[in-house]
Amino acid sequence: MDSSEILALPGRVSSGDRLGVEEGASLLRGRDHAALGAAADEMRRTLHEETKDLCTFVVDRNINYTNVCVAKCGFCNFYRLPGHDEGYVQTIDQICARIDALVSIGGTQVLMQGGHNPKLGIDFYKELLKGIRRRFPDITLHCFSPSEIGYFSQLFHMSYEDILREFRDSGLDSVPGGGGEILVDRVRKIIAPGKAMADQWLGVMRAAHGLGMRTTATMMFGHVETLEERVIHLQRIRELQDETHGFTAFIPWSYQPDGTELGGERASAVEYLKVLALSRLFLDNVPNIQAGWLTEGPKVAQMALMYGANDFGGTLLEENVVSQAGGQYWLGPEEIFRLIRDIGRTPAQRNTYYKILKVFAPGDESELVAKARAISSPAAVQPIELLAAR
Repeated sequence: MDSSEILALPGRVSSGDRLGVEEGASLLRGRDHAALGAAADEMRRTLHEETKDLCTFVVDRNINYTNVCVAKCGFCNFYRLPGHDEGYVQTIDQICARIDALVSIGGTQVLMQGGHNPKLGIDFYKELLKGIRRRFPDITLHCFSPSEIGYFSQLFHMSYEDILREFRDSGLDSVPGGGGEILVDRVRKIIAPGKAMADQWLGVMRAAHGLGMRTTATMMFGHVETLEERVIHLQRIRELQDETHGFTAFIPWSYQPDGTELGGERASAVEYLKVLALSRLFLDNVPNIQAGWLTEGPKVAQMALMYGANDFGGTLLEENVVSQAGGQYWLGPEEIFRLIRDIGRTPAQRNTYYKILKVFAPGDESELVAKARAISSPAAVQPIELLAAR
């Protein structure tokens, strides 16, 4: 496509003429990333006409309740096999101490994920959810990726629906989109043969949506997939969204290769921005696209807000997985506010469901920043290993 055709894409997509796989791959191969970004930004404005001058974020904490996992993904440095000296399972009290710090600064969401731990039964998860819910009735529990649910299904001999129903009744609110990687089995068999294949991942999401839960969707790109396979991933998300309307947001990020068994090179900033822009144009039925500051860094994440993203993600007062594979960036809330304001947008705190809780006029953020500063930097987060339940 030439520049004029790319710039015409928002109008074309809005009229119902959707992008296909070959067109999407062609856009990723193309050199005119500026036009692609401009088209995606126009699509953002069209989809968010009333809030186009805002950039949302959520005050959350990412808690990894266990690092014991038998999936052995080639891109993961976080997991430890059963019996390893560095393996841990956190107790309810340990997890609640971390949530208490989140609540103290006005946080609303706990993103909790772990590994495929064969030692934990369903009662562990139900009691964990119930224990958190008793102490924090208003916190949103955004927990357990489809890969985890798929593993639980095998381990507990239960259907996805039955597991999710029991978890929902114990306090689970929504399901994060972790483990999406690339939704093509050829790719998944190379990078993560021990995790859910594409249909299983989608099946868990279909089951969650059927129970009234809302979920996010993700894509980790830049390893062994082709450009066409990236777009097939988007197509599969779009198809399920047409069916269920359950996805609230899509979050792409680039593979972090440092020290991993899989190895390889890190995707460039331009490549990331092109993937994000295409995501905004291709996923016309997914309302929100999130920028990835944790993997891409602050400046690239800021650019992403001009390439179709309307959301800056979470404050992530803690992160333990991506950082162990080379994710080298850390932003405090003060920097998040500055990056949003510097491009002329207004920061707005949201909840898990993208309901806006507060729009921040200049100076309004001082209380949140002051409270968060003490617990949001890596140096201030007590290492999870020190809290390990042996």
